[in-house]
Amino acid sequence: MAHKNIPNELRESARENRLDLITCDIRDQTVVADVFASLPRLDALIHCAAKVSDVGRERDFFSTNYRAVQHLVALAQKNDAGVFVFVSSTDVYGLHDFSGQNEEELDYDLQASNPYPRYKILAEQWIRQTLPPDRYCFIRPAAVWGENDPTLTKRVKDFMRWSPWFVHFGPWKGTNRWPLAHVDNVALANYIGAFHPEARGQAVNVLDPQWTSVDAFYRYVAKTCYPGKRFASLCLPLWTGILLGSISSRLSTLFNTTTPLWDPTLYAVQTISRNLDFSSSRFEKLVASFPETELQGGTYAAQHCLR
Repeated sequence: MAHKNIPNELRESARENRLDLITCDIRDQTVVADVFASLPRLDALIHCAAKVSDVGRERDFFSTNYRAVQHLVALAQKNDAGVFVFVSSTDVYGLHDFSGQNEEELDYDLQASNPYPRYKILAEQWIRQTLPPDRYCFIRPAAVWGENDPTLTKRVKDFMRWSPWFVHFGPWKGTNRWPLAHVDNVALANYIGAFHPEARGQAVNVLDPQWTSVDAFYRYVAKTCYPGKRFASLCLPLWTGILLGSISSRLSTLFNTTTPLWDPTLYAVQTISRNLDFSSSRFEKLVASFPETELQGGTYAAQHCLR
């Protein structure tokens, strides 16, 4: 099943009969159940549908990021599907300063106020309680990016279109990690989660192998997208970002916009002002032990991805 905005590559594969595409609303339980009834037994179910936003109304996150997950798990059990691969997020750890901790050293941030990580946490907990360990795997990407990325990369590009500054908030002044996860690496992690026995019952952080700071990522976007434009760095106290971000977040949620009215939002400020330096050693070990797989390079090895 695919999102209504289907990439051209998937459409081409469908035309060549290399895959079957089915579009539906993941929240429509009747339609989703009918889809399952029409399919043969699945070796694996990779669930990456979600409302991915730092603004929005609680009920939308609940219905898409939690209730729909429960229904899919129930259908997977009923139809004897194989491994349930749930695409989660490193946001479940919260937005704090980290220093290379792995999945075993980190725990859920149960105080998360933003509904996106909160319902990812609840969904993970529910899956653990419902499925045996050999029937699930959690894939936790960090900041997903790639060619024609319509989310984080686009927001940085749009901000730089009118801003003459790289704006940093808080004491790190842009030297903290921007935890990139190229979409190719996320796809590879999902494949491994579905078919690698050692991934069963595990949570797997997915980050690019190259360490990139917030400032370095901004400069990379500027160089790639605005090669003739000059930028200066502007470092502001954290409270100024929290004030601006809070107003943007509250108004965006009030008007129920699909994207923030302006950046930064409160969640964005918290993201770019923290050192989100997680370990992805488990992912790297799984890649190394799985035949014919290879990690893609980091930021500077994939310049085409910001076109």
